[in-house]
Amino acid sequence: MDLLNTLVDKGLRRESPTREEALAVLATSDDELLDVVAAAGKVRRKWFGRRVKLNYLVNLKSGLCPEDCSYCSQRLGSETGILKYTWLKPEDASRAAAAGVAGGAKRVCLVASGRGPTDRDIDRVSKTIEAIKEQNQEVEVCACLGLLSEGQAERLREAGVYAYSNNLNTSEATYGDITTTHTYADRVDTVRKTQAAGMSACSGLIAGMGESDEDLVDVVLALRELDVDSVPVNFLIPVEGTPLAGEWNLTPQRALRILAMVRFVHPDAEVRLAGGREIHLRALQPLALHLANSIFLGDYLTTEGQEGRKDLEMIADAGFEVEGADTQTLPEHRRERAGCGGGGCAPCDGPQEAASGPQEAMSVPGKPVEARTDLVAVRLRGAGTDLPPNA
Repeated sequence: MDLLNTLVDKGLRRESPTREEALAVLATSDDELLDVVAAAGKVRRKWFGRRVKLNYLVNLKSGLCPEDCSYCSQRLGSETGILKYTWLKPEDASRAAAAGVAGGAKRVCLVASGRGPTDRDIDRVSKTIEAIKEQNQEVEVCACLGLLSEGQAERLREAGVYAYSNNLNTSEATYGDITTTHTYADRVDTVRKTQAAGMSACSGLIAGMGESDEDLVDVVLALRELDVDSVPVNFLIPVEGTPLAGEWNLTPQRALRILAMVRFVHPDAEVRLAGGREIHLRALQPLALHLANSIFLGDYLTTEGQEGRKDLEMIADAGFEVEGADTQTLPEHRRERAGCGGGGCAPCDGPQEAASGPQEAMSVPGKPVEARTDLVAVRLRGAGTDLPPNA
């Protein structure tokens, strides 16, 4: 296909497709799907080889959120019966993070429900990061705490946060249909605060909320304009008790086309296969690794993911390897920009010595990670604490 040849050439040069070309990817037929995956896979391999970066979520605070995001089980007035708890203690969060790191995770994502952190919350998160770094100094820490106020991004970077995550989720035109308690512009503002503070910006989308092809392309192009380093692609999990509980709009084939479109628009950015991959991609998950270079290991916030052991087996069986702690994820031209993050990487601090304990399982230079699959087989929300599993 001339379209695919054009998109591959552009991706290898780090050029963005036009809006019409991106829409054309979503409009391809199932008969053309493997050609689309193969073409986008060439772009993925150019910038990331066959490496897969593992990320691990630690839910610091669950439920009790004042926002009304229609897709979220933690929303205001939610009747989903999720596990709810206030802030985890630093030592509990550190134990949870260590389980993910021992399983091969290179980045730990610290997430807390709510509109945005207070200054006291920033203090709490800073202490949690300190506890995590005591055990696993070289791990990347990403924070996802909601909308940031002035000065908070700088404080988080000083505390050791490498990246900050705040998804745009959907197009500006339809944002008000899914959330009314804050705006699309509020989220864009937080992404820009993240970058201005020198942290790596992580921002993505949720597909399957009833949006059009135009909405999907518009949000992905908006993320390209913001020049984010990491693009998580979530597929809606229609949780009972939320307004979008009945929205089952995705097929495995459409999910792959969406991922391919994101890769073409963001050729050299980290594209992360995120929530909902298991229930929407199903048996086609291994094909998605030819498009995304990053996945979450194990569970998400209030929903179960694929067992960590199966994640690692899937990566190996598909002919990929887990990215080691000694390897930089982003291409050099992205790392050289302002926004490298708060240290803990080779350009900032030089080579890191291996830590003792569970971190010994991480990596040996020149070899793939030898992950501890036994430490990610237990799937509990709030792992490392006395909290019961989520029903």
